[in-house]
Amino acid sequence: TITVTGSNIRRVDIETSNPVITVDKAQIQKSGKLTVGDLLQSLPTVAGDVFNPYVNNGGGTGSSTINLRGLGSARTLTLVNGHRAVDPDVNTIPTNVIERIEILTDGASAVYGSDAIAGVVNIILRSDYQGAEFSSNYGVSDKDDGVRKGVSFTFGHTTDRGSLLAGINYNKQDGVLARNRDFAKNALYLYGGTVYPLGSSTGIYGNIQVPDAIGAQVGGCASGQHVAYNGSGDTRDLGNYHCYGQSDRFNFQAVGNLILTPQERSSAFAIGNYKLTDNVTAYLEVYHTRYQSASQIAPLPFTMSGSSTIRVSQNNYYNPFGVTFGYCDPAEDSPDQSDCGYSLGERMTSMGNRRISNRTDTSQIQAGFKGTFGESSWQWDANFGYGHTGTLSQSYGYFYQGALAAGLGPSFYDPTANGGAGAVVCGTPGNVISNCTPINIFSQAFDPNVVNQLAPAVANPFTNVFAIERVYSASVNGNLFDLPAGTVGVAGGVSYRKEYLNNQVDYIAIANASGNCFLAQEACGSNLQGAYNVKEAYAEIFIPVLKDIPFIHSLNVTLGDRYSKYNTFGNTNNWKIGVEWRPIEDLLLRGTVSSVFRAPTIGNLYAGPSGGAPTARDPCENLSAAQLAQLPGCAGVPPFLPPAQNSQLTGVPSGSIYGGSDLGPETGKSFDFGVVYDPSWLEGVSVSADLWRVYLANDITTLDAQVALTSCAQTGTAFCQFIHRVAAGPSQGAVDYISQPTVNLGRLDTRGVDFAAHYKLPEFAFGRFSIDLQTMYTAEYNVDPAPGVEGDVVNHVAGHYWNSYGEYSRWRAMLDLNWTLGNFDASWHTRYVGPFSMGSADLSQNFSSDTVIPGVVLQYGAQVVNNVQFGYNIEPINTRFDLGIDNVFNKQPPLLYQNNVVNANTDPGTFWAEMLGRYYWGRVTVKF
Repeated sequence: TITVTGSNIRRVDIETSNPVITVDKAQIQKSGKLTVGDLLQSLPTVAGDVFNPYVNNGGGTGSSTINLRGLGSARTLTLVNGHRAVDPDVNTIPTNVIERIEILTDGASAVYGSDAIAGVVNIILRSDYQGAEFSSNYGVSDKDDGVRKGVSFTFGHTTDRGSLLAGINYNKQDGVLARNRDFAKNALYLYGGTVYPLGSSTGIYGNIQVPDAIGAQVGGCASGQHVAYNGSGDTRDLGNYHCYGQSDRFNFQAVGNLILTPQERSSAFAIGNYKLTDNVTAYLEVYHTRYQSASQIAPLPFTMSGSSTIRVSQNNYYNPFGVTFGYCDPAEDSPDQSDCGYSLGERMTSMGNRRISNRTDTSQIQAGFKGTFGESSWQWDANFGYGHTGTLSQSYGYFYQGALAAGLGPSFYDPTANGGAGAVVCGTPGNVISNCTPINIFSQAFDPNVVNQLAPAVANPFTNVFAIERVYSASVNGNLFDLPAGTVGVAGGVSYRKEYLNNQVDYIAIANASGNCFLAQEACGSNLQGAYNVKEAYAEIFIPVLKDIPFIHSLNVTLGDRYSKYNTFGNTNNWKIGVEWRPIEDLLLRGTVSSVFRAPTIGNLYAGPSGGAPTARDPCENLSAAQLAQLPGCAGVPPFLPPAQNSQLTGVPSGSIYGGSDLGPETGKSFDFGVVYDPSWLEGVSVSADLWRVYLANDITTLDAQVALTSCAQTGTAFCQFIHRVAAGPSQGAVDYISQPTVNLGRLDTRGVDFAAHYKLPEFAFGRFSIDLQTMYTAEYNVDPAPGVEGDVVNHVAGHYWNSYGEYSRWRAMLDLNWTLGNFDASWHTRYVGPFSMGSADLSQNFSSDTVIPGVVLQYGAQVVNNVQFGYNIEPINTRFDLGIDNVFNKQPPLLYQNNVVNANTDPGTFWAEMLGRYYWGRVTVKF
């Protein structure tokens, strides 16, 4: 008897009411992948916003999470040998210790508790291994970059009393710059129906808002047009400026952005068991992984406006415009504020690229005793699990605003300074400020002297995140009694789990209520320390109802229930009903209905304010006075307010406690109804199809910026307290920042069909073939961000790429063709992502593929990527060689444009297999 993922009851049957996908060790070996994430993210059941090493802007930690059904990685539970993994990053598990991976594509809260909404990834580790194995792997793209190297060593020894398995694993992946790929080397924007290599509006020449009279002096600039520095000459001379144009935009893709983050991993593991008596066995599983990674994006875009915490004084020696850039100061600026509050954007290239260097250590231990009660069928297990993960991060390319602010304040040329040689000094005549270096912000990208001026302001803040998980559990399973149709089996258990998280942020990066700190807003965060505990009890019963009667070869029912009590919000109860009906021996009809839930995490509860940049459009922008009068939430906004640059606003995400809201679990139901057919008349064939549906209510989510803006504009009340606008100055009425607390808000409905087929053909003289096909069809994926709130609009995501959710092609598939002949074998792997569209013609959904034209929808065809592998065993020397080519036909990812994505003009969460182009790899494995 065995335990299959999705149930705690031991059974003979492998096919049960639970739909399970299995990836075995042979598939792992033939893939050539060095990490679990690269392997699992090929599965059709993985969709939506997926995190992996190809995601650079927005994290770039090198980790990989699994997003089953596109429901979010937080709704997919990761297990190791049936126990919770402390780190959801599946790349922390060394591949040479894995026996197989079981993926349950059904809700399983009744069996495993919180988070198992979309399904479960259960990584089963090897055991009872005898011998030793060494493997070495090397890969490189056909552009001669993206080199990866890996080595592993595994040792095992088994006796009649126990076994020990131990090993090490090391792999390294070089990063790849965006400028080395044609699809990513330019920042492309769809603007007014035309694709432009626009880049960022904040460039090295500046984006400087000046009074119209000054603009006319510069070169006849149009009313409201900004100006830019020429790149040479005295910044105090207006003749060295020109009217801002498209050529002044900044191509950040060509400077420092990555399409693959560099990473390096080292792992060690040991798995052992020892039979203490005939009925009691002690066991231990332990592994440790350290990985280092680094994300990198272009130099910081620094913008000062009326709401900024830093400013360039109109009395700064280098400022020729006679106005203040940034907030107004009554002590220096005019009472009517006509000479202050102007904006200045500057790309801080003298600071270098922004980088985040990460070092993460993850350890997990599972220890316990298991055994049987005499000669009975009853088995028991008592164990303790401990896991911790810590990440130390350091950021580069930022500055300390206090040091910068002093240098941007009033300054003048003092002929008596510098020993009479004369120098520019801070302050005003008669009030010189000591220990201050004036800064020429207008020429920082071109003047080497400005690098020295900025040196005192350089800041490289640290962040340290540490999480601990402790689990005490005990379980039993066995047979209760016999019925005419078979034996009734049960399983039950209790557990106590405690989670702790401590996130320490450098003091200069601690955010205030507006999300600002002593650094640029995007680098701001908050200290976080919190814990919660949960006590749980569960029970399952397997009931064979009928057997061997007409039209019922077998009929079984499985019932399950789990009670969970959290010290943060109270208790919840989740149940499961599973039915298996075989009308004939070859045909299985199965169905599962279960309630599911996800508890708030420590971060959901206790996180303080941090910096964010949500993409949203302010409904109050660019409207006439008459149009504004129709929107109660736009009171005080002036007519024809200019749109925000690139639709990126300032957000301040936070946990529920800081935001002042009560946070409970999200709850819902999961349904799966399927059929499995294994025809006895055609040996080697198995086909299955599953209809599935999941709905969730009270979603745990950060308040969506677009929901807040739209609802407030239309009602004048809903969410208006979270929207903060600039009170005065040239930017009056523009969104200053949006508070985004974690709340229970929204509903999600999704449904679809899974289909799988396997055929292992009879052996022929020219070898043996097998074919595996897996597909997922998403019929519906509807997100209702704010049910019951006026102005709420349901987003119909299925079949679309949506910048807020990710890519949801209706069809996804994976086809594997395998061949063996003696010591030779080969495989052909095809990954298919079906056609999709981007944008919505429904203007109420406020999602256009074009930056300025509303309702633009773009259509994209299917993406097909093919990989090939060839292997050969040299039996006399116990050595195996594998060679492979990934992306054989050099398929390129689709262009989604930078106004819709944040990484490399495409979606690396879905189209990661195309990012590097054609890729070659080889591996040699020696067994002793």
